[in-house]
Amino acid sequence: MIKGRSLIEPDNFNLEETDDLFVLAEKIETDGQYLRESCRGKLLATLFFEPSTRTRLSFEAAMLRLGGSCLGFADPGSSSAAKGESLADTVRMAASYADAIVMRSPKEGAALLASHYSPVPVINAGDGGHHHPTQTLTDLLTIRRLRGDIKNLTVGFCGDLKFGRTVHSLAKALARYEKISLIFVSPEELVIPEYIAHYLQKNNVEFRETRSLEEAMPQLDVLYMTRVQRERFFNEEDYIRLKDTYVLNKERMTLGKNNLVVLHPLPRVNEIAVEVDSDPRAAYFKQAKYGMYVRMALLASILGE
Repeated sequence: MIKGRSLIEPDNFNLEETDDLFVLAEKIETDGQYLRESCRGKLLATLFFEPSTRTRLSFEAAMLRLGGSCLGFADPGSSSAAKGESLADTVRMAASYADAIVMRSPKEGAALLASHYSPVPVINAGDGGHHHPTQTLTDLLTIRRLRGDIKNLTVGFCGDLKFGRTVHSLAKALARYEKISLIFVSPEELVIPEYIAHYLQKNNVEFRETRSLEEAMPQLDVLYMTRVQRERFFNEEDYIRLKDTYVLNKERMTLGKNNLVVLHPLPRVNEIAVEVDSDPRAAYFKQAKYGMYVRMALLASILGE
């Protein structure tokens, strides 16, 4: 049971609890009325100290579809944080109004800190380059729906693997499934952090690193593309030099398997050419919709009667 619990990192819920969420999300997908009133009378606070489109809108859509309501802010400049209010005070204030808090922050560890001060559940919607657990639930559900299961897969991650919190969260989550092999494709400056590599080694997950997307493509069952994130760079010159290192186009797609699944947490900039959108293996817009279903399942489980 996850009722009343916070979600800060992907492994806060065990494998059985995670799979139960996926079953629930699949029921919601197939039955438009399932759990529609489960959060009636509940209020969700969305505290976004960093820009977001899909995550914020999908949480709000999920809560509204469950019969609940939302309040919050999408710009820290419109909150008392602009006046110097501490995170602890903002969270205490929001918790006095709402039944749960969804929070995004550019600072690593902010969601964990918030959970220490909040008397209501806190859901991490991304904390700097650290974790993004509901995106991970989205990614896993998409793989499960499109591949039939989450095992016996070779998954490639391409792009910004150093700062990409979605990569860090998904890599850790995949380590819990059977016969998973990972290939990390990035420039030298954006390789996966040591703590992720150590975690994978500790859990006996087979992985390797390469600089060549062409070399990796034929081996992949799932390709997870990411953008090089301007907001994580201190040096504009480094960003400009690295941002176009890998662009997935029609030519590179010819190297992939016929049943390859291409994912991207979005937003994309130019790392996936628009011409790839019409390829049936491109699943990133389906992925965004699965995000709403899994967040409905999560909110219904945490808050629902």
